[in-house]
Amino acid sequence: MARLDPNIAAHLEWIGFVKPTGLVVSAPALVRAGAILNRYDREGQTLLEQCVEERIFPPSEAPEPYLPSFEIFAETVLGWNFSPRAFAGTKESPLPDELKVQLPDSSTHLQPHYAVRERDSINPASGYDGPTWQLLVRMVNIGDDFDRVSKTVGGIDASPQDLLERLLRGTGVSAGLLYNGKALRLVSAPTGEISGRLDFKVADMVQTAGRPISSALRLLLSQSRLLTQPRQNRLAALLADSRKFQTEVSEHLAVQVLHGLYELLRGFQAAHDASGSVLLRDALENRPDDVYRAMLTVILRIVFLLYAEERDMLPHEDETFSRYYSIAGLYERLREDAALYPDTMDQRYGAWSQLLTLFRMIHDGAESGELRLPARRGILFDPGRYRFLERVPSEDESEAALQQTPLANGERTYARQARTVTAPPL
Repeated sequence: MARLDPNIAAHLEWIGFVKPTGLVVSAPALVRAGAILNRYDREGQTLLEQCVEERIFPPSEAPEPYLPSFEIFAETVLGWNFSPRAFAGTKESPLPDELKVQLPDSSTHLQPHYAVRERDSINPASGYDGPTWQLLVRMVNIGDDFDRVSKTVGGIDASPQDLLERLLRGTGVSAGLLYNGKALRLVSAPTGEISGRLDFKVADMVQTAGRPISSALRLLLSQSRLLTQPRQNRLAALLADSRKFQTEVSEHLAVQVLHGLYELLRGFQAAHDASGSVLLRDALENRPDDVYRAMLTVILRIVFLLYAEERDMLPHEDETFSRYYSIAGLYERLREDAALYPDTMDQRYGAWSQLLTLFRMIHDGAESGELRLPARRGILFDPGRYRFLERVPSEDESEAALQQTPLANGERTYARQARTVTAPPL
């Protein structure tokens, strides 16, 4: 299996740390735009530390780091110069009326504290006809929760996140930034699409391990990224390209999943026919929807394991696991065999047995020599949820029914001992 581009892996790492809600930026889109993360950006973290103070935020009794001034942070860490030509919300450049949104059933207007222009809109001779603004900034009281709902000045119940989204939708600006001293939240809310958000917490960014997060924040929101980069590499283009890339990936993945689902279904149909219509009989007669759910569960298990293996969350360094249990190892062996024995691949059964073994290892855990795999349990890998996947007889299925199944003697013996029989060819 091809190894992940290290530049993409670096972005996936910090994105995983901040745990975004919805889609904001995608790692491939960032790399494609030349946004390469500097994981060792000590300078940026030092500048951040110069802006940080400590304060106790109840109910905690220990002091926490926070940014007392957004303006100082923006100037020091992000390099914003608040030029009247590029920024609004300053004395020299007040906010225009187009960035004000009236709240429903109220005379109160909602507006940002600062706004960043799209550079090409500054020069009318450039021929640019896109959005005038690319980022709106709203500040809330120090320590206030971004998602806590309270009654606003206009008399409506809303959280700071709700108000920012309403402002973005009303003005047509696709990106916004929330600030409460303890964190900065980047929000992406393109017109007609579901919003996404990710939080850059100050307490995380000042730690040595949080250096990639502070570096990513500078990479996305620095004045260079917002104003001086080529248009296709600026923040607005990054967010839009991330959406397009995610759509392409989702469509491609949907086709692959559907193809895999059909292949799995055909395999179980063949196994059901070979068993004299016994394998799926109970499910088809009593719970026909379980067949589809079981097939989809297998696909989800495989996707989960591929994700875990790609990010080294399983014991990949153990040679035995990598060669005989991992999905990546299985894929390589099947690909080699397909090249050598293309005419007999449909007669193979061992791959399914390996998958079942791996599923069991994830659920029950495994330990052999230096190999340690803790039991995860959970619903996804529960072997008793869809018993026919492993040919485990249901509670009302008698030994006689098992005897009627046309299996080899060795398989029948194994079925009695472990109540498990390999099912479809794979």
